[in-house]
Amino acid sequence: MSRIEEFEEARPLLYSIAHRMLGSAGRADDAVHQAWLHYQAAPEQPDPGREFLTAAVARICLDILRGIRPPEPAEAQATAALSLLERLSPLERAVFVLREVLGCGPAQIASAVGCSEAACRQLATGGSALSWPRRIAGAEHVARVLATIVPALVRVGVTLEPRQVDQRPGAVFRDRNGTVLSALALDFLDGRIHTIRWVTDPDLSTADTPAPT
Repeated sequence: MSRIEEFEEARPLLYSIAHRMLGSAGRADDAVHQAWLHYQAAPEQPDPGREFLTAAVARICLDILRGIRPPEPAEAQATAALSLLERLSPLERAVFVLREVLGCGPAQIASAVGCSEAACRQLATGGSALSWPRRIAGAEHVARVLATIVPALVRVGVTLEPRQVDQRPGAVFRDRNGTVLSALALDFLDGRIHTIRWVTDPDLSTADTPAPT
């Protein structure tokens, strides 16, 4: 059983534990999400996973009750998301990236992938537990992100066009019909891409000038 399957199977129990301890649906959801991130960040898949998850959610709830907010750094979030994303099929990965990373709606995703909206919804279930940060920092994280998502998008006909975005070097994503889907802006450090910032509603007036090469 994969991590996501084990997590989804345990999710009702985890929520029940968290809700009983915290007395709040919102805080229970947050604790379950934190438990998922801990589970995904584990170098080896814990066995049995259910015991790891129940212990993690109970510990997280106790920290919340003590006033200790469990950290959720963007880099840890990205690592956990990438670990699962890399295990999805290419088409599932493309649908996830279009929905969660580029912020596309169902109709845009269907048009970009060339499938019906119903088929895209089915494909999207593979990445339903992922949480994607709006900012990726660190040269190694950036390289891994680009190597994971760009081939999946190219496979379904999405193009990546170098452009100035928010007065920074960046790129604009277009679907197979040339429609702008989203954009990203890049920060450089010592000549290397250090940070990616996703721009879900790019200002096209600042994206018309090609980015310097």
